[in-house]
Amino acid sequence: MNNANIDCHEYAKVASGFYPSRFDAREWVSAIKASGAKYICFTSRHHDGFSMFDTKYSDYDIIDATPFKRDIVKELAEECRKQGIKLHIYYSHLDWTREDYYPLGKTGRKTGRTRHDEWKTYFQFMNNQLTELLTNYGPIGAIWFDGLWDQPADFDWKLDEQYELIHKLQPACLIGNNHHKTPYPGEDFQMFERDLPGENHAGFSDGQSISELPLETCQTMNGMWGYRIQDSNYKSVTELVRLLVNAAGKGANLLMNIGPQPNGELPALAVERMKGVGDWMQKYGETIYGSTAGCVMKATWGTTTRKGDMLYVHLLSDAMPQFVTLPLTERVASATLFDSGEKVKWEKIEGGIVLHTAQLKPSIDCIVALKLRK
Repeated sequence: MNNANIDCHEYAKVASGFYPSRFDAREWVSAIKASGAKYICFTSRHHDGFSMFDTKYSDYDIIDATPFKRDIVKELAEECRKQGIKLHIYYSHLDWTREDYYPLGKTGRKTGRTRHDEWKTYFQFMNNQLTELLTNYGPIGAIWFDGLWDQPADFDWKLDEQYELIHKLQPACLIGNNHHKTPYPGEDFQMFERDLPGENHAGFSDGQSISELPLETCQTMNGMWGYRIQDSNYKSVTELVRLLVNAAGKGANLLMNIGPQPNGELPALAVERMKGVGDWMQKYGETIYGSTAGCVMKATWGTTTRKGDMLYVHLLSDAMPQFVTLPLTERVASATLFDSGEKVKWEKIEGGIVLHTAQLKPSIDCIVALKLRK
């Protein structure tokens, strides 16, 4: 809508033909859970203003505006509870359709809005919808906000009031905001769009420092956030696993995006890739789940993760390095290949150790497990 300057009133007519006939919450949750994921983040309302849940504060939703008339958020919430996986909710702060999203931001200026109502009614609308999402769908793991970047830096979004409402409704619900800045008070985790923490290849993280909060990297599985029929350039299982491992090496979770097809199904390539990642996680998840960043967050050869007295050295190179230097203060009790238990040669040097890795066999992730002792 924004890129093509589509009139929002014409765009809204598409809803009357929206009928994702093959949507099956059980299949979605099963496929995502099989990837090894511990939570799902679903887009409840994006910048186009359309709500994918039953809301009494707008007729522009999946119940009132479409022939489908099923509350997808409700079905996902119920299935997530059945399968024991957390549901997080994406919610857009900006809106290219409503007249009371005013003053207009940097985007959506040519979408056909001619009347300008008051911001306070839009703010109340958002809080009303957030109250619905946090009241009608059971426990929600997190609210994932997006769109703050649309307004000037000094714009008063009244985040303190909104965050207080969320924490009052569900104290355990985390709040994150994709504003591309260091977290504001009241936010519970920090996300980095299309980049690992501390990097800025995508151009969204300039000046964004890394906080002490839990971290998350969000990335696309192919080239798009939404479904695009021409885009079948999905990342390989190797690329996805290495992205996941590199995120863990930075102490971050990985949120991997999938754009569902118009008929409600997840793309077959996405499901295939998720299964590949899940197969890998079944074997090597011990080195990822519950881990923190290790002593080396990023190197040409890979990264490290830490769990208790175990340090996992993830060699992500297609050609093994001659050796790997690790800055360790603890003593090493043993160094073995995670796969086979075979011993890996190492030696003590000033300020750490050197692993001799030239003879190791490259793989998606060749993991050396170091047992440490004080």
